[in-house]
Amino acid sequence: MNIRLNPAEALVVVDVQRAFVRGAGALPDAARLVDRTAELIARARAAGAYIVHIQNDGPAGGEDEPHTPGWELHHPVRPGPTEVRIRKTHDDSFQETSLGALLTASGVRSLVVCGLMSEMCVQATARTAVALGYRVVLPWDAHATYDIPAEPGISAAVPAATVSRVAAWPLSRDADVTARTSDVTFTAPAPTTA
Repeated sequence: MNIRLNPAEALVVVDVQRAFVRGAGALPDAARLVDRTAELIARARAAGAYIVHIQNDGPAGGEDEPHTPGWELHHPVRPGPTEVRIRKTHDDSFQETSLGALLTASGVRSLVVCGLMSEMCVQATARTAVALGYRVVLPWDAHATYDIPAEPGISAAVPAATVSRVAAWPLSRDADVTARTSDVTFTAPAPTTA
């Protein structure tokens, strides 16, 4: 699919944390995910778009337990008026966080969602954004997940790419699901009026 998209005003980078993109516990396609999310971050910064890095606070003993090496974000955050980090404890990045209020205060009406896991936090965040009335763009090559292992008597193993595709499919009715990160453009949000 090759489509021309209107520019988005914000980028939401979901849970691109070291535990999931480095070492033995990395996603099967971690290198691609890191490259594509870095590309989106660079282009959003250059355009003056709002950037939100979402950081999951995992359970005690988990790979993404707060303040452990795996919990750290992979991409550095440049704190400022258009780039922030938000911590979360639920799949949905809007649930019990300041994400919605920050986007509203910044005048954002359209956003790109990328990161991981496709079928969990990315999908939950994109669904809520659509429900809240945002135009949502989901680049196919900028979200990822793990393989689902075989379960005897239920199914064979499901490759990560298939899991990601299935996670994006129901969003395609209400969001712009595009094949490539290169299809995505950004612009600065319009100033808000009080």
